[in-house]
Amino acid sequence: MIDSYPLLRPWLFSLDPEQAHNITLSNLDRAQRWGLLRHLCNQPVSDPRKLCGITFPNPVGLAAGLDKDGKHIDALGSLGFGFLEIGTVTPKPQPGNPKPRMFRLPQAQAIINRMGFNNDGVDACVKRVRNSAYWQNGGIVGLNIGKNAITPIEDAASDYVTAMEAVYEVASYITVNISSPNTQNLRALQGEEMLRSLLQSLHIAREALSDQFGVCKPLFLKIAPDLEQHDIKLIADLLVEFKMDAIIATNTTITRDAVQGLEFGQEAGGLSGAPVRDASTEVIRSLKEYLGGAIPIIGVGGIMSGKDAQEKILTGASLIQIYTGLIYRGPKLISECAAALKG
Repeated sequence: MIDSYPLLRPWLFSLDPEQAHNITLSNLDRAQRWGLLRHLCNQPVSDPRKLCGITFPNPVGLAAGLDKDGKHIDALGSLGFGFLEIGTVTPKPQPGNPKPRMFRLPQAQAIINRMGFNNDGVDACVKRVRNSAYWQNGGIVGLNIGKNAITPIEDAASDYVTAMEAVYEVASYITVNISSPNTQNLRALQGEEMLRSLLQSLHIAREALSDQFGVCKPLFLKIAPDLEQHDIKLIADLLVEFKMDAIIATNTTITRDAVQGLEFGQEAGGLSGAPVRDASTEVIRSLKEYLGGAIPIIGVGGIMSGKDAQEKILTGASLIQIYTGLIYRGPKLISECAAALKG
């Protein structure tokens, strides 16, 4: 790999974070179309892992949030990931929260975002997935689903079922995102009554979809790092009860202890990157204890190096995902993590 990212990063970091994000993805698309990425990137690490009936080419995935609409699947799929998770997508298009809504904290290797599920709607995303060469050639594409901001929280299950029905045919797996801090009241769905109702609705809907399409697609749940032990235990029990296939731990954090006094440290939104690493790992540790291997765990949060990826696996994760680490380290992080996990 020709690692030019350290040279480009100072320029990218001089731009507004959301603008830099869009420019980077546009240039990746261009490089992929011109056939340059295969020369700039290492060959993907082959380290197959079977999970939930899916054979992942290697255990390093892209976390949801980087490609919310499936606009960059082929370019991202050329970087060496074992799988991509696209979204979060909602039933209807929505603009998300007002700008600015993304902030870098370089001293902490962190990002705060309050994007708010900005996306073109689930139907547009499904069409892009279906048209991507990566998906057509068997690439693993998970679809991360959420509720629209205008949907009352008591009606959230309807949005999730609608989104699941829309993505079911193209998704390798489906992730139910109930842990973003940037949609009002969304995290309330992690409480017992609402979570039970949501999982029951999804369970019933998936059974009908399984009959319709002749295949039962894996269903994952993504949770927050800001949970008490009794909440983690409750979620673990409900996952087993409603036959969920895996859990993703974790989303961003609302705590700010690690970024006190830093510029933008008190901006509203979810904090990701190095400061969430330990909290995410502790949730994985607790889930491993409570689940006892009944349901696999996918580890995400603060993975900035191959060593961090190893820690997640050693703690109890079967696969890992990265996002913020890419912003600070560039695509080299993908092969570094994959090589570290292969040993």
